[in-house]
Amino acid sequence: MKLIIAIVQDQDAPSLVDDLMEKEYRVTKLASTGGFLKSGNTTLLMGVEDDSVDEVIRIIEDNCKTRDITTSLLTVSMPGDTYIPYPLEVKVGGATLFILDVEKHIKI
Repeated sequence: MKLIIAIVQDQDAPSLVDDLMEKEYRVTKLASTGGFLKSGNTTLLMGVEDDSVDEVIRIIEDNCKTRDITTSLLTVSMPGDTYIPYPLEVKVGGATLFILDVEKHIKI
């Protein structure tokens, strides 16, 4: 058995969870926050059998696409100065996966 930890963007999570549950994968959803843009993420925890890992990865790939957005960084040169918005183009979306071996699984 494997534990898949998937960190995805909030806007990708609803369709991903729906597709996983449609295929009868059990999912635990946690709210999380990214460090770079400080935007909302969703962390999904899934326990799956070894032979199902590739299918789960495919479902995640189908739902979590990378896209470019333009955001602004606020810069300040000295205290009291006005904030100057600085446009910054970044890639968001996709997914970060951690796949761990599960030593023991108990369902109570």
